[in-house]
Amino acid sequence: MQPTPSPRRWRTILLWTFILGLTAVFLYLALRDINWNEFFDAFRTARYELLIFSFIFASFSYFVRSQRWHVLLNTEKKVSRLDVFWATMIGYMGNSFLPARAGELMRSAVLGKRSQLGMGFVLATALTERVVDVAALLIASAISLALISGVPAEITQAMRGVAVLGGIGFAALLLSPHFEGPLRSLLMHLPLLPEKVKTALNDFLGRFLQGMRTLQNPLRAASFTLFTVAIWLIDGLLAMFNALVFSLGLQLPQAMLLLASMGLSSALPSTPGYVGVYQFVAVSILPSFGFTQSQALAYIILLQLMNYLVVTFWGLLSLWRLRGDVPGLTSPKQ
Repeated sequence: MQPTPSPRRWRTILLWTFILGLTAVFLYLALRDINWNEFFDAFRTARYELLIFSFIFASFSYFVRSQRWHVLLNTEKKVSRLDVFWATMIGYMGNSFLPARAGELMRSAVLGKRSQLGMGFVLATALTERVVDVAALLIASAISLALISGVPAEITQAMRGVAVLGGIGFAALLLSPHFEGPLRSLLMHLPLLPEKVKTALNDFLGRFLQGMRTLQNPLRAASFTLFTVAIWLIDGLLAMFNALVFSLGLQLPQAMLLLASMGLSSALPSTPGYVGVYQFVAVSILPSFGFTQSQALAYIILLQLMNYLVVTFWGLLSLWRLRGDVPGLTSPKQ
């Protein structure tokens, strides 16, 4: 008889079944009306020499992201800026190839060990970044929708709904440090949890709230905000530049709306590298800006391939640089 799969293995099977099913649904919705001749023509006539500049701009964007994270991490002790960059790229590579944003845990574990800050605090700052990015995307989408005409009503309504939910969640997380006492009390009174689990969760809660408090310093918050604005402006300009590869035009408000839609969609349970999800978003939004669905699909596939190239190149280099702090990899000899 074959051994019965363990509960953990069943959870893994169910998770991947859900992920593959989600991918299939979104890909079907994205590909069902594509003119494949036009799709392949877009790649045949593309200006691939421009991709060299795309690689440079995208790499710079990730470096700026790492320096924004450094602002939060540096509140506890001095942390190497390069170490933060290497850990950042390990995380983004993990997000590109693993489900459920597993890269956030990867980069937090690696840098927590490397810096001796501890994974709890480092993960708290990483989650703080993600929360602020959601807020930035909500603001970007609201401004973009005000500047763009002709956006389908269903997209506008969907963005407004997500904005309300995201705003509520963002406000709750920002206020959470002021309710540390009630949160700890609630946690310790949860039924059916062993005392060891409650203690571990209580310790993690303390570290998480410590991470959230890093934004309560005005100067630090201002620096973090400036980095956030710079990051999304760079990404918006990069999205515009990548459209030139196919000799297509994309205005900055249009690019920001696309990025906001992609970013908010990736906050939901998603597939590795957001395959299917990003295709669906692109073919839903870009035709409003003069793209055909085939051009929109070609554009987003190129965008994803470039992102894979950038995060894989820097991610593998980062794994080599920090291999002494990555489980399963051998540290360099002294």
